[in-house]
Amino acid sequence: MLVGGEVYGFGFEPVDTDKFGGILLTLILGVTGITFSLPIGIALALGRQSKLPVLRIMCVLFIEFIRGVPLITLLFVASTMLAYFLPPGTNFDLLLRVLIMVTLFASAYMAEVIRGGLQAISKGQHEAGDSLGLTYWQANRLIVLPQALKISIPGIVNTFIGLYKDTTLVLIIGMMDILGLGDASLADAKWAGLAHEIYLFVALYFFVSCFGMSRYSLYLEKKLHTGH
Repeated sequence: MLVGGEVYGFGFEPVDTDKFGGILLTLILGVTGITFSLPIGIALALGRQSKLPVLRIMCVLFIEFIRGVPLITLLFVASTMLAYFLPPGTNFDLLLRVLIMVTLFASAYMAEVIRGGLQAISKGQHEAGDSLGLTYWQANRLIVLPQALKISIPGIVNTFIGLYKDTTLVLIIGMMDILGLGDASLADAKWAGLAHEIYLFVALYFFVSCFGMSRYSLYLEKKLHTGH
């Protein structure tokens, strides 16, 4: 529905991303980083093991550079320095910049986890794909990657949990996640003396979220355990 030049849906007004905060912002950062880092990490892991020198060198340089730089540095680059490399007058949403940096950061670590799983697969699996007449990509998609991902489940979930907890670092660049809102609320006189309750709630929220992910990973491991 169009009202006064603005588009509204289901009676809700659009909210600018700079007003996002609390649990919503934490979920957006965590879920987006987790969702996109896995496929990018798989592509980087395969590229690092590629026989093409240019592709392998590019993947190695990207992974080693990202893993050698703290996430907080990348967030500062996203919030301040990136604007210097854009054309004058360009408005690049801060949340989108942070999402890109968080995803790339998690992808580099995910690539190493996946690479460990790929190296655990014997060469006989590749030879089995060749004997069946499968191409390189078909053999990886149907034979190698499913086994490598199953082996890498603990490392993958560990990376996811670390990424989810690292979302609190956006407080440094002025974005109010759940921890940032907790700190900001303490400046209000109405919340005086309630610091213990606020931080306890934040800790409980992250514990429940991360514990849920860890339990789901154990469920997947048992479900996919076909060695018996």
